[in-house]
Amino acid sequence: MDYLPNAPAILVSSVNMLLRDEEFDSLESLCYADMSRKLYDALSGGEADFLRDHKRFQEDITKAVEQLEEML
Repeated sequence: MDYLPNAPAILVSSVNMLLRDEEFDSLESLCYADMSRKLYDALSGGEADFLRDHKRFQEDITKAVEQLEEML
């Protein structure tokens, strides 16, 4: 997967197609496939379950967004 479209309706359609055609077994695996390992490592700060623990997801995603905004 080289890129996902920015237009919301087309993005939803593309994600549905990728999941329907079984290119990815879950939405989670699709999301992580689109993020480079280097970026994930930088955002996670070494936390193994970063963005993967449902109980901490809100906290983790907030932290990730703040870090990404600082990188801009």
